Amino acid sequence: MPRDGGLIPVLLAPPGVLLLSAAHPPDDIRVVMKEGASLAEAGYAVTHLCPESASRVAPAMVGGVAISTFPARRGAWRRLLGIPRLAMIAAKRRAGVIHASEPDAWAAALLAGWWTRARIILDVHEHYPSRLDGRAPALLRPVLRSCLYFACRVMGRAADAVVVAKDGLEAPFGGEARVVKLRNYALGDVLPRAHAPGPVTLVHLGALSLARGALHMLEALALCPPETRLCLIGRFTDDSEADFWARAEALGLTARITSLGWLPHEAALEAAARCDIALILFQPGAENHRLALPHKLFDAMLAGLPVIAPTEAEEVAAVIEAAGCGALVDTANPAAIAEEVQRMANPMRRAVLGQAGREAALAQFSWAGEAQRLVALYGRLTGFMPRQNARVA
Repeated sequence: MPRDGGLIPVLLAPPGVLLLSAAHPPDDIRVVMKEGASLAEAGYAVTHLCPESASRVAPAMVGGVAISTFPARRGAWRRLLGIPRLAMIAAKRRAGVIHASEPDAWAAALLAGWWTRARIILDVHEHYPSRLDGRAPALLRPVLRSCLYFACRVMGRAADAVVVAKDGLEAPFGGEARVVKLRNYALGDVLPRAHAPGPVTLVHLGALSLARGALHMLEALALCPPETRLCLIGRFTDDSEADFWARAEALGLTARITSLGWLPHEAALEAAARCDIALILFQPGAENHRLALPHKLFDAMLAGLPVIAPTEAEEVAAVIEAAGCGALVDTANPAAIAEEVQRMANPMRRAVLGQAGREAALAQFSWAGEAQRLVALYGRLTGFMPRQNARVA
C-alpha cells in the first residue's frame, strides 16, 4: 500500500522506474534480466543504476533496461558512508518508482524518495541479519543481529512495498501480509542435455567460495572415477581461488577441471547443457544457505540436468522433491557427494531426473508467474495499466 494511504490515479504514461543497486552488476539476472526486463516489457521506462565494474565495460542496454553506473565503493564501511551520496545520485533521476536491492540501497532509496516523493520498493534477496555471523565477534552477534532486524523492520514500514526472493525472509518486514514473493524461478530456455553412456561431467554454476563447497567439490571429484570431469561456470567471490587450484594440483585433478569463468546467462545455460550433473554444495550452518533458492537450481533444471544439493537447504530441497529432479546429500561429506555421482552415472537415471526437472522449470517453477505478480504490484502502486499484450516473462 502507498505510504500516504491515498488513492492512486490511473496513469496513461508509465512512470520511470529506477532499479537501484549498491553492489549488483549491470546485467544481474534477478534485478535486470527478470524484474527489469519484465517491467520494460509491460511498458515501464526502466533504468538500472549500479556500481561500475573493474573488469568489464557496462552495456548501454540489457533486456530493454537502460544501464547507468556510478563509481563503486568497496567494503562495508565505505558503502555505509556512501549512502547519502547514493541517495543524491538516485534522487537526480526523478524516477516515479525506486526499486532497491541491498540494505544500503534501501536506505538510499528511502532518502531519495523522501526528497522526490517516489514510490519505494525494497527487494530482499537474503536473510541479512544472519550475514553478520561470519563478520562480527561472537559476543556481539546477537546485539548486531537485533539491530539489523530492527532496521529492516523500520525500512520495511517506511517503504511502499517489500518483495522477497524466497520464503523465510518476510519476518523482519512485518510478515507475509506485508510482502510480495517474487521467487528466482526459471528464465529462458535451452536445448536440454541428451544423456548418453560415457564419462560424466559435473558442473557448478554461479559464485564459487569455501562456503559454497569449492574444496568439498574437489574432494568429491577425487573420489569419483578418473574419467569424471568438472566444469566451473562462474567466479570465486572470496579469497579461496588460489587454495582451490593448489588443492586441485595436490589431488592431481587440474587436468580434469575446465573453468569457463563468468558467462552471460544464455551462454551459461548452453555450457551447462553440455554437462551431465549439476552441483549445489552450500555448506551447513549458514541461515542463508538454509533458505537459499538460487538461480543455478532452475538453470540446471532447464538444461535437463539432475541436481545434487544439500539436505539442509530447505527451499532447494522442497523444489527438488516436488519436481523429482535430483538427490539431497550431506554436502559437508565428499564421500556422500561422490556416491551420489556414481548412482547418477546411469544415463537412464539422469535422463529421467533431468526431464522431470525441465518439465517443472517450464511449468510451476517458471518466472512468468512471478513477473505477473511484479507487474500487478507496480500497477497497484503507480496506477499505470500495462500494455494489454505485454509478455511479462
